[in-house]
Amino acid sequence: MKQPFGVILAGGQATRMGGGDKGLLQLGGQSVLGHVIERLTPQVDRVALNANGDAARFAGLKLPVLPDSIDGFAGPLAGVLAGLDWAAEQGADTIVTAAADTPFFPGDLVPQLLLASEGMTHPLVLAATPDAKRGTARHPTFGLWPVALRDDLRAALQGGLRKVVMWTQTHEGREALFPHEDAFFNINTPQDLARAQEML
Repeated sequence: MKQPFGVILAGGQATRMGGGDKGLLQLGGQSVLGHVIERLTPQVDRVALNANGDAARFAGLKLPVLPDSIDGFAGPLAGVLAGLDWAAEQGADTIVTAAADTPFFPGDLVPQLLLASEGMTHPLVLAATPDAKRGTARHPTFGLWPVALRDDLRAALQGGLRKVVMWTQTHEGREALFPHEDAFFNINTPQDLARAQEML
């Protein structure tokens, strides 16, 4: 399989941070997005950013900025679709998504997702971590997605589907389990940002 393309999902509304772009918050001398880009870039063929609104605010990152193609705030799946459409234009087979507010995700994210997808006609895998209550917790913004299913995803979104796991389950999506509960710690609140500073 060809190396996946990487798509950073930054289309969220950041309501718990008072709006704005969580990825542009400063963490240890650079933006949170800067940390995400540094982690994702070595693992993929190339990287793009899914974000809505004025793309100029991300000009310093020197990445393609992909807006959602589905009207209204359709959640992470709309960002996945934008990434799949971009990857299809470039001739890629798969993308791996990462969230713009999750600066410490695993350095082996892509290899583990690819490993979990072995034998699948359409590689579709979500990252997961141990969870005391539920056994495992899935992280729907971190996944491996096949370009071949982009029209199916478009139809599902146009039909009103918003829940990532509902769509992945219809295509027998798998999980890649990462052992540390905090592997996908994300910044939602000012308190989380303070904790991220400590984790650095």
